[in-house]
Amino acid sequence: MAPTTTGPAPKSGRFPRTTTPPAPALAPPTVIPPALEIWAPDPPTWGQRLIPKGVRSAMADLGFWQEPRPLKPSFHLVQVIEVLTRYGWCQAFDFSPTGRMCIRGAQTFLESTGHVTTIDRGKAVNYLQSQLARQGVNMRFWEWNDLSGNNFLGVEATISAASDLARRNGE
Repeated sequence: MAPTTTGPAPKSGRFPRTTTPPAPALAPPTVIPPALEIWAPDPPTWGQRLIPKGVRSAMADLGFWQEPRPLKPSFHLVQVIEVLTRYGWCQAFDFSPTGRMCIRGAQTFLESTGHVTTIDRGKAVNYLQSQLARQGVNMRFWEWNDLSGNNFLGVEATISAASDLARRNGE
């Protein structure tokens, strides 16, 4: 932007006083980019649940349907965190009556909606188990999820560390 002149008119031999307006502050985007909208997907509608997978695949081949793109393990674990943040985290249930989920429930939800394959989900579970072993926990992740001393921040940190481990291994 060009400087603007402020103050009284200059007298001979004096320079005008100029100021440069401050740069506008950067604001976060108001619209989520389409590539990031899938991080915490909506549950399938009843109409989508009633369509058999073979019919959905045929519709996708014809361009009438778009199946979700499965993510690799590191991104799947990040997506699990986003699902737990959006729908809520719980203990002792895969899916609580109020719609909250535990880690295994979030993974089941993402697999059933096509956001992860069974193989990549298994790899993500292995990374999660490896991270728990690094922390000295020798139990399955869903049993660890249900421990009374756990809270969502600790669960989120463990899943995030497992995601980082998967990312460092190229997955």
